[in-house]
Amino acid sequence: MSPRASLVLVGIALIFVLLPFFFWQSVWFGRPMTDADISRTLTLDAEPRKAQHALVQVSERINRRELSVKQWYPQVVALAAHKDSQLRITSAWVMGQDNTAPEFHQALINLLADTDPMVRSNAALALVRFGDSSGRAQLVAMLAPYTLQSPTSGRLSTRLKPLDVVRPGTLVGRIETAEGKIEVRAPVSGKLDRWLAADGAPIAAGQAICVLAPGEDMAWEALRGLYLIGQAEDIPAIEVFAKNSGDSPPALQKQAGITAQAIRSRSRF
Repeated sequence: MSPRASLVLVGIALIFVLLPFFFWQSVWFGRPMTDADISRTLTLDAEPRKAQHALVQVSERINRRELSVKQWYPQVVALAAHKDSQLRITSAWVMGQDNTAPEFHQALINLLADTDPMVRSNAALALVRFGDSSGRAQLVAMLAPYTLQSPTSGRLSTRLKPLDVVRPGTLVGRIETAEGKIEVRAPVSGKLDRWLAADGAPIAAGQAICVLAPGEDMAWEALRGLYLIGQAEDIPAIEVFAKNSGDSPPALQKQAGITAQAIRSRSRF
């Protein structure tokens, strides 16, 4: 093989090695950022993925108890109103890391009215760390099935089958309209419980098309939150996960039992 051909092969090999590395570097939130990087990235017009990276870095600094991290608190609060739901979700999670910040407390209360259920859930969980039970209704809702509605009128084209696992953003199906196909994506994690409309059926805007059973991760976090702020009327929703039905893993069943017991203990006083 000629030296030129060898250099070409080495160059190609380097491309296959370096491209994944640079991609990983660009999406890995653990890569440290300087103060200047964080300040430059935590803006409303920043690329959302980069802003999420900066938010994670702020969270890590909060957990390291760095006093200088408070300089970015106003930007974290501002991103809690961003049009990108992923940024609002991440902001709510970050604000839960410092339960001494009054500006975070108020912003989280505002997020309980967000249109995205994952934003509301993160806000409710974060508020528990403030000793605030304002998000209790949302925690109970995290234990309940989620009914997904059609965003528009048209004809339903299903993609998933019952018991398929979904994450926020998973494509569940499409609505075929005269203007084209509109995607229907899961707003929460869990699994497809059942379709409420058949494949190919005509659908009206706002019509319920399927039910998503709550994911184990969502239920686990909700149960942990309700352990601290739950009330007696929440016990029936909690005990659904305490039953040895085979649907819930043992750890989730145990947490449900502990949560119900804690609430009963509080209710006696």
